[in-house]
Amino acid sequence: MHSPVTGTAAGVPFTALPPASPGPAPLIVTWHMLDAPRSDAAFAAALPMSDVPAWRVHLGMPMCGARMVDGSMDIGLELLREDVLMSALWPFVRQATEEFPAALASIRAQLPVEDGPIGVLGGSLGGAVALRVLAHTEIPMLAAAVVNAAVRIRSVVSLFPGDYPYDAESEKVADDLDFVTKAGVIAERAPLLVVSGEQDHPALRADARDLTAAVGARAELVAIPGLAHPLADEPGIEPAPQLPQARAVDARLSTWFRRHLPEPGRHH
Repeated sequence: MHSPVTGTAAGVPFTALPPASPGPAPLIVTWHMLDAPRSDAAFAAALPMSDVPAWRVHLGMPMCGARMVDGSMDIGLELLREDVLMSALWPFVRQATEEFPAALASIRAQLPVEDGPIGVLGGSLGGAVALRVLAHTEIPMLAAAVVNAAVRIRSVVSLFPGDYPYDAESEKVADDLDFVTKAGVIAERAPLLVVSGEQDHPALRADARDLTAAVGARAELVAIPGLAHPLADEPGIEPAPQLPQARAVDARLSTWFRRHLPEPGRHH
């Protein structure tokens, strides 16, 4: 096993796992969840995809990992309490999406990655980032995958206590973060694997089914028995031993990305 490479790419912290073989390799970029594993290093440990012949570069989400304020999640939790959608979920997804093109250019400058299409992977709220990158950028893609993803942000908001007071602005944001409505664009961009824990929140499981159905022939839905929403134990900030359910997810992701990677030496 190669040691992880850590650094920052245009201000975005990352944990990069190199492929087993030396030389330029394709690139898969991930965004972690706000649940455990809630940092790039912890997500890399939960879903290392070790036998995929590509660089797996796990990016840190805003306010998480190396970007925690004063070394804790307290400020992020305060934002969730203040206004779950407009102070936390939306700014995190928007910032992660907007900072990605510059981060990608920096990763390409720092690591021996091929300049062809990339793979993307997101867990939970990071899934919304991966889907938004698919729907809103022109970055060439070879394959995408999401795990227990925030497919419709209204479903995520409904998991928090109380009735959310939607207004014109937050309704517009909620519409923008409903990726079932963008399935046509996503279908044109890349084949999509939708991984859904059988013990995940029922609303998120329903959204996973809806997204897969809406994307159609280029999407595949995989249910993971025994998997709830998190992929790691609390506190989920430091790398931890891989849980059996995460190992099952990791195996499905590895098979998926291996299937869609270009054969070595053959550029698309």
